[in-house]
Amino acid sequence: MGACLIAGCGTLPGGSGGSGGTVTVMTFAPEDTKATNMPGMTGMAKAYERYVNAKGGINGHKLRVLTCNEKNTASGAADCARKAVAEKAVAVVGSYSQHGRAFMAPLEAEGIPFIGGYGVSSEEFQSPLSYPVNGGQPVLIAGAGHQLSRACNQVALVRPDTLAADTLPVLLNAGLRANKMADASDIRAAEDSADFGPQAREALAHTSGTGKEKEKEKGCVAAVLGERTETFFDAFRRTDAQRKKPQISSVLGSVSQSLVDRTGGKESPFEGAYLTSWYPVAADPLWEPMRKVVSEFAFGDDSVDPDDSGAQTTWIAYTVLGEMLKHFKEDEPVTGRKVKRALNESQPVSTGGLTPKLSWRYQDMRAVAGFPRIVNGQVTFQIVQAGRLVAQPGEPSLDMTPTLVTAPPMA
Repeated sequence: MGACLIAGCGTLPGGSGGSGGTVTVMTFAPEDTKATNMPGMTGMAKAYERYVNAKGGINGHKLRVLTCNEKNTASGAADCARKAVAEKAVAVVGSYSQHGRAFMAPLEAEGIPFIGGYGVSSEEFQSPLSYPVNGGQPVLIAGAGHQLSRACNQVALVRPDTLAADTLPVLLNAGLRANKMADASDIRAAEDSADFGPQAREALAHTSGTGKEKEKEKGCVAAVLGERTETFFDAFRRTDAQRKKPQISSVLGSVSQSLVDRTGGKESPFEGAYLTSWYPVAADPLWEPMRKVVSEFAFGDDSVDPDDSGAQTTWIAYTVLGEMLKHFKEDEPVTGRKVKRALNESQPVSTGGLTPKLSWRYQDMRAVAGFPRIVNGQVTFQIVQAGRLVAQPGEPSLDMTPTLVTAPPMA
């Protein structure tokens, strides 16, 4: 009976997630897989739980955070969503999965909102129960197209051969076309591959040019392969025997400050790389509140890196959750449907300057084909300089929504 009380048994679907003012939520992300892993997201969620509860909760509501390994599979994503339903979670917060169809259906059936996903599945920008805090992969890739169009004559994109990644060439080309650039070459790779030699040779061939008329053309190679991005660029450097050194590019999540540090800092092969992000650079003072929480409440969890875009996204998502819970009185039961209503009706929510103010009312939706729930299309442009990710000179943050509005429709 005691165990049942702790688990919050006996509440109704979409219920309060526990008695006595306790609010249950879940964060899921892939861990220990052969492809992309995001343990910092679940680690950040647990640190936030300890931080909030140490100061008495939010409006008297204690927070109970469940975590789940999504395993980078559709079945794993569905299992995590079903666990959230079974545990009476009132929201899934700050999570990562490319299998949107698998996890959104169980959550929608129970009226459980999905707050601040990482943005790699199209369902996160389509479901009426999804409340994104960034523009996901769509704005990052479109932003990369904008960034590369300023420096390149030819672009090759290396990306996973997955359903979720099939939209990436369309989005990159939208950014390129906005600046009257030719479309990029689309090079696919198995997302868990250990050998990117064939893709490296193809990318180099597409960006090297031939003949005297192309000698002055600048080639650029963008790789968006999650944790395998480092493996690809390692193969690419070995392939580039003639030292043509095309401009390399990626997005936050595939390249991070910790990766640059690990691969040599100032001597890193990523020195000079172009990157796009949703957020300010990691050294920005706006991140200090998060860094303080990580320092005091992550308890030496090495997976929680304040410079990691996954942990940053989870922090912002929990900031939104915290603002929503302030709408509830101390003795008022919190349900998934009530949280959803608060999100639908709330005035713009501040995230401490890390994003524009966020709101998900009908009038905040954008006319982006396939991604109508993008409410924050902002990207920042960064470059690796002296071993640090810094803001790219002369490139202020940009709202990519107008570019995405003109992109071809995507399924």
